[in-house]
Amino acid sequence: MEALVATLLPLQQLLEAAHKRIKALEERLGQNSRNSHKPPSTDARQGPRPNPKPPSGRNPGGQLGHEGKNRGLLPPDQVDHFIAYVPKKCENCHAPLPEPGPGTQPSIRHQVADLPPKACEVTEHRGFSVTCEDCGCVNHGVIPEEVLRYSFGPRLTALASFLSGASQSSRRQTEEIFEDVLGVPGGIALGTISNMEAEATQALEAPHQEAAEAVRNAEAKNLDETSWKDRNKTVWMWTAATASVAYLVIHAHRGFRGLHALLAGVYRGIFTSDRWKVYGVRARRFRQICWAHLVRDFQKLIDRGGESVRIGKKATELAGHLFTIWHDFKSGEIDRPTLQYAMRWVRKDFQVLLKQGLKLADEKSATFCQNLLDLEPALWTFLRCEGVEPTNNHAERVLRRGVLWRKRSFGSRSDRGARFAERILTVVQTRRLQGKRVFPFLVEAIEAYRAGKAAPSLCAVESAAPLMAA
Repeated sequence: MEALVATLLPLQQLLEAAHKRIKALEERLGQNSRNSHKPPSTDARQGPRPNPKPPSGRNPGGQLGHEGKNRGLLPPDQVDHFIAYVPKKCENCHAPLPEPGPGTQPSIRHQVADLPPKACEVTEHRGFSVTCEDCGCVNHGVIPEEVLRYSFGPRLTALASFLSGASQSSRRQTEEIFEDVLGVPGGIALGTISNMEAEATQALEAPHQEAAEAVRNAEAKNLDETSWKDRNKTVWMWTAATASVAYLVIHAHRGFRGLHALLAGVYRGIFTSDRWKVYGVRARRFRQICWAHLVRDFQKLIDRGGESVRIGKKATELAGHLFTIWHDFKSGEIDRPTLQYAMRWVRKDFQVLLKQGLKLADEKSATFCQNLLDLEPALWTFLRCEGVEPTNNHAERVLRRGVLWRKRSFGSRSDRGARFAERILTVVQTRRLQGKRVFPFLVEAIEAYRAGKAAPSLCAVESAAPLMAA
């Protein structure tokens, strides 16, 4: 009998280990965009689809009462050409009409914008030789060195970087735009476009560093990271963003060294992020955990089955109440004291639910509940601090252009390419957050670089609200 027990015990342990492994593999196989960090593009066709919104019964397009948006009329000093339509004869008696006097304002105006027939201008710099009539010396006109250094002007150079960083065009597409749309004489080589991007990288060094200092010293910032390809190796694109400044940097590591490269050891202000362990360098009272990520974790509990389903469904319901109250606050329907009061029962019920989750037989579900209890203060920082959101959607939107760039061109293939990507995306996303145009800034930066002057300021006005304990 003892021999039989000794034989069956290892087999039982092996079977239990196999069951755990099978369950873990099944859980990984069931991951999708609703219960994990995986993007929707990776979801299987036969997998679960998001619940469709019920039809509203309204026609598509702008609804009744929607405020229309039109281009409006430019002031006369911004108009290039004027065409006047003056009646010659009276419609009633056909008598000749006098010409409008000076300063007469038109009764109707309509403006049409178009591209000029020739979008690219070519300037030839000529040096002449002149012989002195007195001594016979031949004098040669010298073209300045700063002119000879470049074959393309700052606006065309800035456009190449704008198409890559803001319009997500490949170099070959940029080449086609230069030749077909702009009519650049003689065409332009792919290597020339690469050299233009390299010049923009140098011109944007100071604005990139300025953005870094702005977010590092900000009182509230959103942090996130995503994978990036550099010479077919996986590296990481990090971002730290405030309400009006976005800073991006590409680093070889996703761990603490990557976060240190992003913030340079300046750990101040409120960190809004997911539960990635490296962000734990900041104390819990200075963190805000993203509730959008938690909703996916709650769905994972539901998909896990068993006793975890009840915890997951109740947690999802409480998260829905949280977002409803938060949207009322953002729309101005309630003030912050009312927000804090309304959230009291949500916070209390959620804490009770997590404690119930500790008793689950499923080890992973119980561990998840324990982790959230350990981070509990970081779940509600948005209640007491101005300028802090309950989600990290802001950082994810900032990274979105980098994600599309990675999927389109498979990242970068050199250190110079990585530096260009992080700097142009920093400028593009920051100017977009500020509601300002990107292209004029790139032109000004390249003109300053060629003239040896200081680069224009990217963060002249930081509009992020200071944190205040409520």
